Amino acid sequence: MSEQEKQPTADRDRTHKETGDDQAPQQEVQDDGAQVSTDSATPGVPEAAIPELVIISGMSGAGRSTAAKCLEDLGWFVVDNLPPALIPTMVELGARSQGNVARIAVVVDVRGRRFFDNLRESLADLESKNVTRRIVFLESSDDALVRRFESVRRPHPLQGDGRIVDGIDAERELLRELRGDADLVIDTSSLNVHELRAKMDAQFAGEEEPELRATVMSFGFKYGLPVDADLVADMRFLPNPHWIPELRPFNGLNEEVSAYVFNQPGAKEFLDRYAELLRLIAAGYRREGKRYVTIAIGCTGGKHRSVATAEKLAARLVAEGVETVVVHRDMGRE
Repeated sequence: MSEQEKQPTADRDRTHKETGDDQAPQQEVQDDGAQVSTDSATPGVPEAAIPELVIISGMSGAGRSTAAKCLEDLGWFVVDNLPPALIPTMVELGARSQGNVARIAVVVDVRGRRFFDNLRESLADLESKNVTRRIVFLESSDDALVRRFESVRRPHPLQGDGRIVDGIDAERELLRELRGDADLVIDTSSLNVHELRAKMDAQFAGEEEPELRATVMSFGFKYGLPVDADLVADMRFLPNPHWIPELRPFNGLNEEVSAYVFNQPGAKEFLDRYAELLRLIAAGYRREGKRYVTIAIGCTGGKHRSVATAEKLAARLVAEGVETVVVHRDMGRE
């Protein structure tokens, strides 16, 4: 029998405390005498200490650095260009910081080689440890990206000996699956730095995370579909106030224009049924863990019908407890 086994139980317990053995993983004893670890997903760290995690990714030149800087200004701990394989390690370090690092944002992109393989493995690792993570994907049109790269006179990281558009095409293909998994897609084609920051603030500045956040966006079909829209509704089935001389100078925020739109046959019925459909969809989004939805409401020019409908629909969503941001993309563009 060893000297430690000869010690009285109380003495052995005191020895464990003095040598730090009480920091070892806790164990339970089953009926058959076997010992089973009762540790959480991250060994030695309470689940409540695991920090929030946001992964920022997307197209090069679409504004990832601006989005990351915005989160940093909001108090997030931001790491740029972190190899995806190190994301779980970063989360574990944050969990051991005793609450000093409660929110982590990681920027990952094609600068990290073997990007997709490592990222998929890291996301699977995080899921196995019950880490809640959100993916923000920054998108932009080819034209906008080309202009931005040309303005700074820098090559695209994937263009090699080819053209900028070749690098953009390669990056889109590489990021296609990640874009589909994103919780929030932001199209920055027509956004300046301040507008992008405003969008990030709207999504992350709140102290309490709502169940679902919605962006209701009016737009004009003649200017193109919003690429970040999850749902699109077409209001061109209603008469256009543009052809009413006294209404033409105004937009859908004007009471007379709104009254004209919703006095048309089918307008109120559409709003009622679409709001009911959104309730059904929102319930499914919540079950699937989707926190952000962009609802695009379109008409010909994005000035009258779409604006009036977007305002009414947003009011319905707010009344049902959905945190909602209204954006009129093309109003004033004509």
